[in-house]
Amino acid sequence: MNVEIETYLASCHCGLVTFKVRLTDEFDTIRRCSCSYCRMRGAIAVTANLDGIEFVQGQDKLTLYQFNTNAAKHYFCSACGIYTHHQRRSNPNELGVNVSCIEGVSPFDFKEVIVSDGINHPTDNNSETRIAGVLRYSET
Repeated sequence: MNVEIETYLASCHCGLVTFKVRLTDEFDTIRRCSCSYCRMRGAIAVTANLDGIEFVQGQDKLTLYQFNTNAAKHYFCSACGIYTHHQRRSNPNELGVNVSCIEGVSPFDFKEVIVSDGINHPTDNNSETRIAGVLRYSET
Protein backbone atom coordinates (compact mmCIF):
# COMPACT_ATOMS: atom_id res chain seq x y z
CA MET A 1 0.00 0.00 0.00
CA ASN A 2 1.52 3.32 -1.07
CA VAL A 3 0.29 6.19 1.09
CA GLU A 4 0.89 9.67 -0.31
CA ILE A 5 2.81 11.86 2.14
CA GLU A 6 1.55 15.42 2.28
CA THR A 7 3.98 18.13 1.24
CA TYR A 8 3.93 21.41 3.16
CA LEU A 9 5.14 24.78 1.94
CA ALA A 10 7.46 26.57 4.35
CA SER A 11 9.57 29.72 4.44
CA CYS A 12 11.59 32.02 6.64
CA HIS A 13 10.08 35.30 7.89
CA CYS A 14 11.19 37.46 4.94
CA GLY A 15 10.37 34.79 2.33
CA LEU A 16 13.86 34.74 0.86
CA VAL A 17 14.16 31.03 1.76
CA THR A 18 11.21 28.93 0.61
CA PHE A 19 11.00 25.16 0.71
CA LYS A 20 8.68 22.18 0.55
CA VAL A 21 8.82 19.58 3.30
CA ARG A 22 7.42 16.08 3.78
CA LEU A 23 7.10 15.18 7.46
CA THR A 24 7.84 11.64 8.62
CA ASP A 25 4.74 11.36 10.80
CA GLU A 26 2.79 14.55 10.21
CA PHE A 27 2.90 16.60 13.43
CA ASP A 28 3.14 13.63 15.81
CA THR A 29 6.90 14.18 16.19
CA ILE A 30 6.62 17.78 17.41
CA ARG A 31 9.07 18.63 20.19
CA ARG A 32 11.48 21.08 21.74
CA CYS A 33 14.94 20.52 23.14
CA SER A 34 16.56 21.76 26.33
CA CYS A 35 20.16 22.03 25.06
CA SER A 36 21.85 25.42 25.44
CA TYR A 37 21.20 26.45 21.82
CA CYS A 38 17.62 25.23 21.48
CA ARG A 39 16.70 26.67 24.87
CA MET A 40 17.74 30.13 23.65
CA ARG A 41 16.34 29.68 20.13
CA GLY A 42 12.92 28.70 21.47
CA ALA A 43 11.70 26.93 18.35
CA ILE A 44 9.47 23.89 18.18
CA ALA A 45 10.58 21.32 15.60
CA VAL A 46 8.89 18.52 13.70
CA THR A 47 10.66 15.64 11.94
CA ALA A 48 11.39 15.12 8.25
CA ASN A 49 13.77 12.68 6.60
CA LEU A 50 16.98 14.12 5.22
CA ASP A 51 15.57 13.77 1.68
CA GLY A 52 12.20 15.23 2.75
CA ILE A 53 13.11 18.85 2.01
CA GLU A 54 13.13 20.54 -1.38
CA PHE A 55 14.19 24.16 -1.73
CA VAL A 56 12.07 26.32 -3.99
CA GLN A 57 14.34 29.33 -3.59
CA GLY A 58 17.02 30.77 -1.36
CA GLN A 59 19.00 27.71 -0.32
CA ASP A 60 22.12 29.78 -1.02
CA LYS A 61 20.83 32.38 1.50
CA LEU A 62 20.97 29.91 4.39
CA THR A 63 23.69 30.27 6.98
CA LEU A 64 25.02 27.28 8.91
CA TYR A 65 25.65 27.30 12.66
CA GLN A 66 27.35 24.47 14.55
CA PHE A 67 28.61 24.24 18.11
CA ASN A 68 30.10 21.85 20.67
CA THR A 69 30.49 18.52 18.79
CA ASN A 70 29.67 20.17 15.43
CA ALA A 71 27.48 17.16 14.63
CA ALA A 72 24.16 19.02 14.32
CA LYS A 73 23.82 21.51 11.47
CA HIS A 74 21.49 24.42 12.25
CA TYR A 75 20.35 26.53 9.29
CA PHE A 76 18.86 30.01 9.34
CA CYS A 77 18.09 32.74 6.83
CA SER A 78 21.01 35.14 6.40
CA ALA A 79 18.59 38.05 5.85
CA CYS A 80 15.90 37.74 8.56
CA GLY A 81 17.71 35.36 10.94
CA ILE A 82 14.89 32.83 11.27
CA TYR A 83 15.93 29.23 12.00
CA THR A 84 14.37 27.06 9.29
CA HIS A 85 15.69 23.56 10.01
CA HIS A 86 18.58 21.49 11.29
CA GLN A 87 20.18 18.15 10.60
CA ARG A 88 19.94 16.25 13.85
CA ARG A 89 22.85 15.10 15.94
CA SER A 90 20.79 12.25 17.40
CA ASN A 91 19.90 10.97 13.92
CA PRO A 92 21.83 12.55 11.01
CA ASN A 93 19.30 11.04 8.58
CA GLU A 94 16.61 13.31 10.02
CA LEU A 95 15.85 17.00 9.96
CA GLY A 96 14.15 19.04 12.60
CA VAL A 97 12.01 21.63 10.83
CA ASN A 98 10.84 24.81 12.55
CA VAL A 99 7.08 24.30 12.77
CA SER A 100 6.57 28.09 12.65
CA CYS A 101 8.02 28.18 9.14
CA ILE A 102 5.31 25.84 7.82
CA GLU A 103 2.54 27.76 6.10
CA GLY A 104 -0.64 27.95 8.20
CA VAL A 105 0.92 26.34 11.30
CA SER A 106 1.66 27.99 14.64
CA PRO A 107 3.37 26.50 17.70
CA PHE A 108 0.25 27.58 19.60
CA ASP A 109 -1.81 25.07 17.59
CA PHE A 110 -0.45 22.33 19.88
CA LYS A 111 -1.73 21.97 23.45
CA GLU A 112 1.33 20.00 24.56
CA VAL A 113 4.88 19.77 23.26
CA ILE A 114 7.39 17.26 24.64
CA VAL A 115 10.76 18.77 25.61
CA SER A 116 13.68 16.42 24.95
CA ASP A 117 16.59 16.46 27.40
CA GLY A 118 19.29 17.94 25.19
CA ILE A 119 21.57 18.71 28.13
CA ASN A 120 22.03 14.95 28.64
CA HIS A 121 22.16 14.10 24.95
CA PRO A 122 21.63 10.40 24.16
CA THR A 123 24.76 10.22 21.99
CA ASP A 124 26.86 11.47 24.92
CA ASN A 125 25.84 8.67 27.27
CA ASN A 126 24.69 5.82 24.97
CA SER A 127 21.11 6.04 26.13
CA GLU A 128 17.61 6.69 24.91
CA THR A 129 16.28 10.21 24.52
CA ARG A 130 15.08 11.45 27.87
CA ILE A 131 12.17 13.79 28.41
CA ALA A 132 12.99 17.01 30.26
CA GLY A 133 9.37 18.14 30.51
CA VAL A 134 6.26 19.21 28.66
CA LEU A 135 5.26 22.66 27.42
CA ARG A 136 1.54 23.32 27.64
CA TYR A 137 -0.45 26.02 25.90
CA SER A 138 -3.88 27.04 27.09
CA GLU A 139 -6.02 29.90 25.92
CA THR A 140 -7.16 32.38 28.55
